[in-house]
Amino acid sequence: MIAVDTNVLIRAIVDDPEQPAQVKSSKALIKKAGEIFISQIVQVETVWVLETVYNLKRNKVLLVLDTLALNSAYTIEHEHLFFEALAMFRKNTADFADYLILAAAQKEELVLATFDKRLSKSSGVKLVQQR
Repeated sequence: MIAVDTNVLIRAIVDDPEQPAQVKSSKALIKKAGEIFISQIVQVETVWVLETVYNLKRNKVLLVLDTLALNSAYTIEHEHLFFEALAMFRKNTADFADYLILAAAQKEELVLATFDKRLSKSSGVKLVQQR
């Protein structure tokens, strides 16, 4: 097993026509390694890159996350938090990173305070009132 950073993972899952050598190298590296560790930071960055750089819609991002979750070649750091965040991300409108934060707070049995109105609609979240 090896760990990969966001750039290597993105190149392996997105056939970026501007980076064909990196795409080829990433896919070869992952194939050779057989198993890839995806840290929580890489999870968050991957969603951000897919949404902002590649302009993928939420349904396409969900397909990528489902692939990472279901493919035995990928080992997800804090897998239980990833799955909880993925379920919330699938059903609601806030960002994936916010749902990872919420999943971690819920694991600790804490209420999450936020200014994010979309996230505040979730159970276990308190909207901080601005004064």
